[in-house]
Amino acid sequence: MTGPASDVVLVAFVIFCRVGACLLLMPGYSSARIPVQVRLFVAVSLALTLAPLSFDELRPSVAGAAPLSLLKTMGSELLIGITIGLMGRFFFIALDTIGMAVAMWIGITSNLGAPINEDEPMPAISTLISLSATLLIFVTDQHLEVLRAITSSYGSLPVSEGFSTQFAMVQLGNKAALAFNLALRLGSPFLILSLALNFAIGLANRLVPAVQIFFLASPIVLMVGLILLYLTSSPLLRLFTDAFSRFLVSG
Repeated sequence: MTGPASDVVLVAFVIFCRVGACLLLMPGYSSARIPVQVRLFVAVSLALTLAPLSFDELRPSVAGAAPLSLLKTMGSELLIGITIGLMGRFFFIALDTIGMAVAMWIGITSNLGAPINEDEPMPAISTLISLSATLLIFVTDQHLEVLRAITSSYGSLPVSEGFSTQFAMVQLGNKAALAFNLALRLGSPFLILSLALNFAIGLANRLVPAVQIFFLASPIVLMVGLILLYLTSSPLLRLFTDAFSRFLVSG
């Protein structure tokens, strides 16, 4: 293989390292419901698309580089891709967490649904919320915004500068805090409902100890919780989608 041809292959592979690692963790693309061949095809296609556009910028980092230097560059790109994908995944981890908390607060944890972005079964409500949020990624074309974010990452995180552990830890910490604060706001109506209902049930149990309040209250808590979910599901998903979109745009 001639020098220019080998440079093209190396540039494409370096791009694939970042793109593939990012899509491996990015919500939507990383779902186990999508066949591995499809995910690999998307990553390879995007890498080949970016190779001509970034060839002049990336060629100095790979042309004539020693094998050890190339391995270091590829490892750095893998870590950068993992960092970007993990920041996006934090939003759905937080959403799954608050979904399980909501299921516990309204007493519907026994019914498990098929997992969407994770590998283990989750309560049906958590699965419904996660599925709806994942579907909205594709309906609102945010899956294309993910590809745009990966492309623009070469401007803020050039290959020549390598992977910065401190920068990655700060970004991951900030995005995790942002995601879980968002999840807490989304689940706050159910938390307030749970506290109010449990306080009322406990007070009624103290006032009328002869009556088995728990068995009477459980269906009421479940019914009120499902009504609240019906009323808040639309704004909940809208707020989450807007926050995830802002993350993709601003990083």
